[in-house]
Amino acid sequence: MFQGSSALTLDTKGRINVPTRHRDALIEQAHGRLTITRHPDGCLLVYPRPEWERKREQIAAFPVQARGLQRLMLGNAQDVDIDSAGRVLVAPELRAASNLARDVMLLGMGGHFELWDAALLAAREAQDLSGGLPEVLSQFSF
Repeated sequence: MFQGSSALTLDTKGRINVPTRHRDALIEQAHGRLTITRHPDGCLLVYPRPEWERKREQIAAFPVQARGLQRLMLGNAQDVDIDSAGRVLVAPELRAASNLARDVMLLGMGGHFELWDAALLAAREAQDLSGGLPEVLSQFSF
């Protein structure tokens, strides 16, 4: 289970350093093999390859009415490997689609990560918090 946030910097070639606290688990679980794809919220999803393979099967089985989501997630998926320096290359197409600039945030979301432009994430969190908790969480206690 991946959790927590890491403030990272994209280098000039579009690479990020995988945080050490996650790197060992990713190398053990997935041999350093990851898949990066787009998310409808505007961020990127980063999956350990075995987790992505399960998710890919679910997405491929969506009904035809969800073709747009299939196109977004499967059509933009790119397989990457953690290099010997602990970095991952984020393809230019994915960086452009998610407006990734220099400062990014990597969020552990359980079995995968979200990769956000830092400024866009701050704006999104402010927007999410301004609306209060959704009704579905009315029974949740902190």
